[in-house]
Amino acid sequence: MADPELEAIRQRRMQELMARHGGENQQNSEQQKAQEDAKREAEERRQMMLSQILSAEARERLARIALVKPEKARGVEDVILRAAQMGQIAEKVSEERLITLLEQINNQTTRQTKVTVSCMILVMLFYSPSKVFTVPFILLIFQIQRRRSVLEDDD
Repeated sequence: MADPELEAIRQRRMQELMARHGGENQQNSEQQKAQEDAKREAEERRQMMLSQILSAEARERLARIALVKPEKARGVEDVILRAAQMGQIAEKVSEERLITLLEQINNQTTRQTKVTVSCMILVMLFYSPSKVFTVPFILLIFQIQRRRSVLEDDD
């Protein structure tokens, strides 16, 4: 084969690969857009259900909690939605009832802070070449690890 033929084959192959790759990118972007739309719709449905279940004051309090601790607020929302789906909530949840629910959740999630302290003692003797004196050297190394539960307050 001559060089022009080889170059033509390479360019055709490159165009095929680009077309195939471009199609995949377009398909991936369409899938991502569909997933984002589905997430957005699910979140809108969730917020609509919460607005039907919670009073305005309770929604405001939960929104303030979400500003500080979004994962805790999300957990409380999940509990409220599950209770509503199971028919345990007959009327709108007031702010007082939300506070009671928050207290119950805080009592159920016990604080589990585990502190581990490790200590290593290293004793070394240094001496001079003339062996006139030795100097003891003591090194204490402490390692402190603190693990907290997920829903623990920062108090």
